[in-house]
Amino acid sequence: MTQREVTDNENTTWTCVQAYGTISKENADKAAELTEDTNGEVTVVCTPSGGAQTVRLQLPKDWLEAVSDEELVNQITAQQQ
Repeated sequence: MTQREVTDNENTTWTCVQAYGTISKENADKAAELTEDTNGEVTVVCTPSGGAQTVRLQLPKDWLEAVSDEELVNQITAQQQ
């Protein structure tokens, strides 16, 4: 399971992982194909270290490489509002 951690302005650390990322690589790839939307985006779940609520984001399927930490934090913040 590949994940990323980012920290927001309130010092909350968010662990982000693509939905179905906890299953085997082969099954995760198949699940990603099935869940990819028409815009080529996949669901990413970000879980906070503190009391904030988990958020779900729709990001490009190459989000691990293509989305900057700052952009990821901005998307998380936008989902919380």
